[in-house]
Amino acid sequence: MAADFLKSHGIDLQNEMSTVQLSSGSFPQDVGNTNVTATAESGQVRISRQKINQILNVRLPCRDADKTWDISIENDTIASIDPHKPESLIPSLNPSILDGHNAFLCPSLCHPHIHLDKCFLLSDPKYADLPIQKGDFAEALSLTSEAKSRFSHDDLLRRGQWLVEESLVAGVTCMRAFVEVDATVRFKCLDAGMTLKAQYREACEIQICAFAQNPVFSGDSAVEGRRLMEEAVKRRGVDVLGSTPYVEADEDKMRENIDWVIDTAMRHGKHLDLHLDYHLDASKVPMVFYVVEALHKRDWTHKARDKKIVIGHCTRLTLFSSKQWSDLRNRIRDLPVSFVGLPNSDLFMMDKPAKGEEGGQRVRGTLQIPQMIKAYHMKGTIGVNNVGNAFTPQGNCDPLSLASMCVGVYQAGTKRDAEVLYECVSTRAKAAVGCGEQFALQIEVGDKADAVLIQANGKKGGRRRRTLQEIIYDPPKERSILFGGCLVR
Repeated sequence: MAADFLKSHGIDLQNEMSTVQLSSGSFPQDVGNTNVTATAESGQVRISRQKINQILNVRLPCRDADKTWDISIENDTIASIDPHKPESLIPSLNPSILDGHNAFLCPSLCHPHIHLDKCFLLSDPKYADLPIQKGDFAEALSLTSEAKSRFSHDDLLRRGQWLVEESLVAGVTCMRAFVEVDATVRFKCLDAGMTLKAQYREACEIQICAFAQNPVFSGDSAVEGRRLMEEAVKRRGVDVLGSTPYVEADEDKMRENIDWVIDTAMRHGKHLDLHLDYHLDASKVPMVFYVVEALHKRDWTHKARDKKIVIGHCTRLTLFSSKQWSDLRNRIRDLPVSFVGLPNSDLFMMDKPAKGEEGGQRVRGTLQIPQMIKAYHMKGTIGVNNVGNAFTPQGNCDPLSLASMCVGVYQAGTKRDAEVLYECVSTRAKAAVGCGEQFALQIEVGDKADAVLIQANGKKGGRRRRTLQEIIYDPPKERSILFGGCLVR
C-alpha cells in the first residue's frame, strides 16, 4: 500500500531500497542520483554519483575490531564519528543514508606511480605480434618502442580507460599517471591523458605527468625531445614534470638531465618525478646524492613552495649500507622527497641470471620501503608502475593486491607492518604526490570524505576478516568508493 502510494508520486520503493543498502553479498550496482557522461572517440564513460550524508554500521581502521560506527558527512568532509546505534538502521527512503553492513571504511587508495599510456599492451590484439621472448630490460624497451610507433588516440583511450576503471573498482581515487612525450609519440599520449583526466574528474583525481622516458641529452632525438617537453609542461592540466636520467649515455649526461628537469619544473611550478638509479651495479655511482645536492642548491623547499618530489625505482640503493642510508637521510633534511618502490616491476626485471646459470642464485632488488620508513624516518610509498606490458606482464591495477604481495617481499607480517603497507598504497602515497598531508590511517572528523568501503564479511557462515591486518593478508574483492563525499559507480 505504501509502495503504491509512493509509486504514484514517482518513487519506486524497491529501487530506492536497493540503492541505499549494501547487502552482505554485494555493493550497489547503480547509485545514480547525479549522472555524468563524457564522450570520446572510443566511446562513452558514464559515472554515477550519489551524495552521501550518513554511513551507518561500518568498522574503522585503528579502532576496536568488534565495534562499528556511524559517520556523517558535510561539505565533502567527515563531520562526526559516533558509536553505531542499531535503531539508526530503520529503513530510510533517503538515498543519502547508506547502510555499510559492517564493512570496513578506510582511506581510499592511490597510485603514486603508474604508466597510463603503455598499459595492457600484452592484452591488446593490436600488439599481438610483440610477445615477450627474453623478458629482459633491453627487450622491454625495444618492444615498447615499436608499440609506441603504432599508438593512436583511440587506442590510448581504450587501454587507458581499462586502467582507470579497474583502478576505480579497486578503490583508487587518486593517481599520478605518466604519459610520454618524445619525437615518436609527440603529444599523442599527453592528449589522451588529458581526455581521460577530464572524463573521470568526478570519480578520481588524475595527476598528469609529462614524462621523458627517452634521453633528452643523448642521441639524435635529444634536442627535439627537450623541445617537446618544454612545450608540454606549458599545457594546462599538466601537474608534474618527469624524466629518466638513467637512460642517458653517461654520468655527465645524467647530471644534465637532472639539472634540466629540476630547473624546468621550478620555472613552471610543477611537481617533480625522477625515475632514477634503476640497476644493481655497485660499480656505478648512485645519482640520488647528486639529485639531493641539486635540489638544495636551488633552494627547492622554499622556492618551489608546496611542490613535491618523488624519486622512483632506485634499486641501486638496495646495495647501501646502514651508514649510507643515514647519510642520505641527513642530506635530504627538509626537502619534500618521497621514494616509491615498485616491487612488481623490480621482481620481474632486476638482474636475471646470466646464460648457463639457470637454477643458480637470482639476486633481486626493490626498495625496502617499510625499513626506510621505520629505521630512517624517510618518506616512502609503493606503486604498481606498469600493468600488462613487457616491463611488468604480471599483476593488476589493485594497490591492495600489491600491498598483500609485499607482506612476503618485505617479510612484513605484524599488525604495524600491515598498517604501514596500507598507508603506502593510501595515505602515504597521496602525501607523496601532493594529494594529502597525513600518513595515519585513522579516519577523523575533518578528514576529506575520500574512502573505500571494503566488504570483509564472507558468505553466511563463512570466514570474516575482522582486522585491517587480515585485509592486507587477503584483500577482499568487493569494494565501493567515496570521492568528495559521493558514492561513485
